[in-house]
Amino acid sequence: MNKLLFLATLVLLAAVFAVAVWFEEGRKAPSPQEASDRPVATADASRLVRPHSPVLGPADAKVTLVEFIDPACETCAAFYPEVKRLLAANPQRLRLVMRHVPFHSGSDAVVAMLDAARLQGKYWEALEALLRAQERWVQNHRVQPDAAMAVLGGVPGLDVARLAADAKTAEVKDRGAQDFADAKALKVTKTPEYFVNGRPLPQFGLEELKAMVGAALRN
Repeated sequence: MNKLLFLATLVLLAAVFAVAVWFEEGRKAPSPQEASDRPVATADASRLVRPHSPVLGPADAKVTLVEFIDPACETCAAFYPEVKRLLAANPQRLRLVMRHVPFHSGSDAVVAMLDAARLQGKYWEALEALLRAQERWVQNHRVQPDAAMAVLGGVPGLDVARLAADAKTAEVKDRGAQDFADAKALKVTKTPEYFVNGRPLPQFGLEELKAMVGAALRN
């Protein structure tokens, strides 16, 4: 009788231990669905948009999409047309803010060119020309600034001589440094990186971006 009682006690203790382990493991490692439902902290708004940031779309748009971009990034070039389609589909409710993070070696010179083009009101034309012809000035992940300048020479109305001079000014360099500092503060480690109404994508991907923008537009 004592032996049976002893065995029953051992079984009960083992069951209690198993339940405790299961509960603790479940608390430490939530299911994928639970993980995807976790809220993502809103970024510091002062770090997302600066007075010099190029913007497309109305200031009172319901949704602001901030993109940190390296013009030499292949994925940035691939995603950009999709971002433009989102803007075209929601012209009054969505605005795009661009920030620059020159992660590729030599890309800082091209970022300076883009900011200099902004001073002539030709930022978007310059950006799109560079992204379309990216293979002409980025070879084996190495930036060729002279080739990038040649691409910009084909942008209608852009004064390339003025652009080259403006790109070397302290003001342009300071704005580039501000973008990079903000990216670092926001923990941007790759491009493209997106923030939708101040919230970063929980998981990177084009479909994830579309879904997050769509949800923000509906809310």
